[in-house]
Amino acid sequence: MKRFYFYSAIIVSFFMLSSMQKPDEWVSLLDKDLTQWERYLSYRHSTKYNGSVPKDDLGNPIEPIGYNKDESHVFSIINEQSGPVLRVSGEVYGCLFTRQSYENYHLKLQVKWGKDKYVPRKDKLRDSGILYHSIGEAGKEYWRSWMLSQEFQIMEGHMGDFWCQANSSIDIRAFQSEGTMNCVADQKQPFRQFKSGSDFYCVRSGNYESPVGDWTTLELICFEGKSIHIVNGHVVMVLKNSRYIQPDGKEVPMTSGKIQLQSEAAEVFYRDIRIKKLNALPKEYAQLF
Repeated sequence: MKRFYFYSAIIVSFFMLSSMQKPDEWVSLLDKDLTQWERYLSYRHSTKYNGSVPKDDLGNPIEPIGYNKDESHVFSIINEQSGPVLRVSGEVYGCLFTRQSYENYHLKLQVKWGKDKYVPRKDKLRDSGILYHSIGEAGKEYWRSWMLSQEFQIMEGHMGDFWCQANSSIDIRAFQSEGTMNCVADQKQPFRQFKSGSDFYCVRSGNYESPVGDWTTLELICFEGKSIHIVNGHVVMVLKNSRYIQPDGKEVPMTSGKIQLQSEAAEVFYRDIRIKKLNALPKEYAQLF
């Protein structure tokens, strides 16, 4: 009997250790039931939206659809032979967000555009995004659909751009373009601050998106407030000092949080979403800082 308990303890210990994620071990975030994600849906936005809470004909505030209510199947899984594929219809603004918060990690996924577009992006570029270091409640930014976070932009021709979400702030190696044009990322430039009310958007250093109909591989590396946006193996943006700014002006580090995938009026597909922990910034990227 003692020998039985001894071997049982070994087996239990083995499975406990094997279930713990190791630094160099990729973990899939996508399965047929979306067990590692939750949903949030806000509104069907219009072309005249001005950032305020929508109101009905009597002037009363309209409540957002809310958490884990998705009767329109904005987020759904297609079970392909190669594995599950996430379809985001884009019909209603909102997000799919991880149940778990992450810090110091390498995220990797593939993305491909669908055909459908909705108001207010009918005549605009298809749009989505990875929102990282997401904290607090959803609906805190202009579209009232997402959490306070940093954005790895996913847009036609603009894979890897950056947006401040709500009152976030970060420093990016970038230069100011001429006139009213946006700043452009450049690894050779010094870091400059981005925040709401000032420079809040930065264009990626180059367009490395795959041809229409093909999958584009995106990678996000985050370590101790630093982050790197990578598109099809090309570094398109180098960022550091991730933080948010309180109403009194105090800056608070923002180095961990949940990961959101946006629903933003355009159909988009994701597959092979995986993540691994980092104990250090990979050597090939450390020199960028």
